[in-house]
Amino acid sequence: MNAPSTDIKDILVATTALGLTFATNLFIGKEPVEPDNCVTIFDTPGRSPLLTFNQTDRAERPSIQIRVRNRSYLTGWTLIHDIQDRLHGLSQETWNSTLYSVIVCTSGPAMLDWDDNNRVRFIINFDIQRR
Repeated sequence: MNAPSTDIKDILVATTALGLTFATNLFIGKEPVEPDNCVTIFDTPGRSPLLTFNQTDRAERPSIQIRVRNRSYLTGWTLIHDIQDRLHGLSQETWNSTLYSVIVCTSGPAMLDWDDNNRVRFIINFDIQRR
């Protein structure tokens, strides 16, 4: 299985209305200095895998955090809500050979801060169940 951030990146890129392009304004694991307006996906600690009587059944429960950075408060706020609308409740979809049973927004969207370059940053967190 891929890192959850890799599959989530593909889901967001496939949602063309979000206007996200990997390595242009969408990144994984490290928020770049530029561009000003971007989205970064971080793999975060999730819950332990489900234990079943079937040793070959891998039921993972990872988590991710998505950070939206933007020069405009309202544009950033709108984008993080659009991302929430796309991911929260996504269920029974297969991405890169991994079945996503459900993706649940667990907190957010929330403003994190204004960075040193006067760009607002919002965060949102998701729990994932996948096989």
